[in-house]
Amino acid sequence: MIPEINIKDFTYFLPDERIAKYPLPERDSSKLLEFKDAGISDHIFRDLPSLLPSDAMMVFNETKVVPARLHFQRVSGAHIEIFCLEPGSPHDYVSNFAAVGSCQWKCIVGNVKRWKESESLVIMNPGADKRVDGLDLRATLIRRDGETSIVEFLWKGDFDFSEVLDICGTIPIPPYLNRDTQDIDLERYQTTYALQRGSVAAPTAGLHFTAKVMDEIKDKGIAIEKVCLHVGAGTFLPVKSESISGHTMHREPFVVTVEFLRRLAAHKASGRPLIAVGTTSVRTLESLYWAGVQCIETGELRDIAQWEPYECRCVHSVQDALDALISYAGKHSLKEISLGTRIIIVPGYKLRIVDILVTNFHQPQSTLLLLISAFVADNWRVIYDHALNNGYRFLSYGDSSLLYALK
Repeated sequence: MIPEINIKDFTYFLPDERIAKYPLPERDSSKLLEFKDAGISDHIFRDLPSLLPSDAMMVFNETKVVPARLHFQRVSGAHIEIFCLEPGSPHDYVSNFAAVGSCQWKCIVGNVKRWKESESLVIMNPGADKRVDGLDLRATLIRRDGETSIVEFLWKGDFDFSEVLDICGTIPIPPYLNRDTQDIDLERYQTTYALQRGSVAAPTAGLHFTAKVMDEIKDKGIAIEKVCLHVGAGTFLPVKSESISGHTMHREPFVVTVEFLRRLAAHKASGRPLIAVGTTSVRTLESLYWAGVQCIETGELRDIAQWEPYECRCVHSVQDALDALISYAGKHSLKEISLGTRIIIVPGYKLRIVDILVTNFHQPQSTLLLLISAFVADNWRVIYDHALNNGYRFLSYGDSSLLYALK
């Protein structure tokens, strides 16, 4: 049953000065709020390894932010900003980033009404970079598709599209920072373990981790695992409907290896805790359970629908679901599972995989705040009030929290 939740019940006053506009000089010097056994304690992020259970598995999202914002110019001189969202042709990220000469993307286009279909735009080069001039990058509007557009990019030379973005694009920092991308964002709006290119927003819970913190986590005996969910621009979309039932979640693609699924299944069977780093890791891990349920009930795999967890009269255990997913991969000779998810996690959702969450502090009336409430119920208000009253910094470049799920 689709829950009827009033989004106005998930608001709080966030002064602009509490939004972190820039990262701290050191990644692991941010504040860390721990919520455990209904109690709150304050720490510094570099204390994290000492706070974690030594028998845990910790899952990180290794997606990498791409410089997906491009600035073009019409013959008239008008500026058109193009924000690449996801590959169009070739359809998969690897093939698209490897394309030479041309490719298509689904994009958000600023001033799109001033851009005629089939009209070619020329890349702007405010920095007078000779490489940009040599590429002669052009963009053509293929068609409008609701709030997005399909855009074809054409360029010269032997560069692949990944290199084209590196040369011509800028990192798309969150709109609520109210500033242009700066040099510091090239390094700091990226996790230290980022590997798989494809996100247009960072999995920001991971921005606090340093090599030293990671080493201390490993030294404690905690198993480190990686998944990949490419974060879409939809993560910034506000909930405009009064009830969450009227909100449409964006699709995000994710990939996990079958070897990881085997280790995850063994870990969950042992009853040991699972720590997710960031809401994107939560969405990936919880989606795996529902993918396994699909395998049990239909013998097939498809994208996880937004309300699937609430409409399914599920009686399957976590172990059965993960085993079914592993069996499906074996039957189809798959080394990895690649799907899309629109899952929305709101109060009342029963967590199947994740026990502990490392996450930042999120915007009022956002789907991410609803996910936090699914973890800690109404305690989110106490947690956020404590953070506001004790000098915590909020949102992407802000401070962090360590939340133990109420079960």
